Amino acid sequence: MQTKQLLSIKISLGIYSDFIDTLIEQTLSGPFSYVCVANVHMLIEAYRDLAFAAVVNNATIVTPDGQPLTWALKFLYGIKQSRVAGMDLLPDLLSAAEKKCIPVFFYGGTDTMQNATKNYLASNYPNLKIAGMYSPPFRPLNEAEEMEILNKINNSGARLVFVALGCPKQEKWMASVKGKINSVMIGIGGALPVLIGMQRRAPKWMQKAGLEWFFRLYLEPSRLFKRYAVTNSLFVYLILKEKLSFKKYSKIHMR
Repeated sequence: MQTKQLLSIKISLGIYSDFIDTLIEQTLSGPFSYVCVANVHMLIEAYRDLAFAAVVNNATIVTPDGQPLTWALKFLYGIKQSRVAGMDLLPDLLSAAEKKCIPVFFYGGTDTMQNATKNYLASNYPNLKIAGMYSPPFRPLNEAEEMEILNKINNSGARLVFVALGCPKQEKWMASVKGKINSVMIGIGGALPVLIGMQRRAPKWMQKAGLEWFFRLYLEPSRLFKRYAVTNSLFVYLILKEKLSFKKYSKIHMR
């Protein structure tokens, strides 16, 4: 897929169905790598941390999850890119995996979330092949534990691994095990609890208006206020700064 640099990361471009088709094709024939679902938070994390930017840019696909990223592509480059949100990708990938008999694995989340996931999948995707689920401890895994989970995933026959650890932990984990897992991994962040009904998603009009962050802030103000106050403001500043640098560059080369 074609990409475009947006601040520190390369965003994959294409229509929504291209992302689904490419991901499913990779589960069947490779490459077995990982996919990042990028929003403003991830973009700013990568801007602040070049090592994390390298993690994101080493993915085979980086989807434009957040509506503000699609606006930035249009504002800076005139690119009309549709949003490719994790909350849409997850159910669509599950449907495609069910139809094509692709075994899936869920890594991350609490035991409670995984039990709820099992019940939800049994009701909504009855023919889906669930290769396994694993809820890692809330601490770094030692070498033996890491090897155990890698063997568990590979021996399960999974070809698509949904990683729900949250950004940037899930992206760093996927990068650390790239080449060791015979599956395509995708970081789905908070999409899983929304899918299974543990959390609510913003109404459609807020999604289209790029206000899903505001809806999540309304639901979890104490946890998210500082993050959004800083990251969203910095995002707007950096995009405007980038636009001004483009104009300055154009004026110099027009002389």
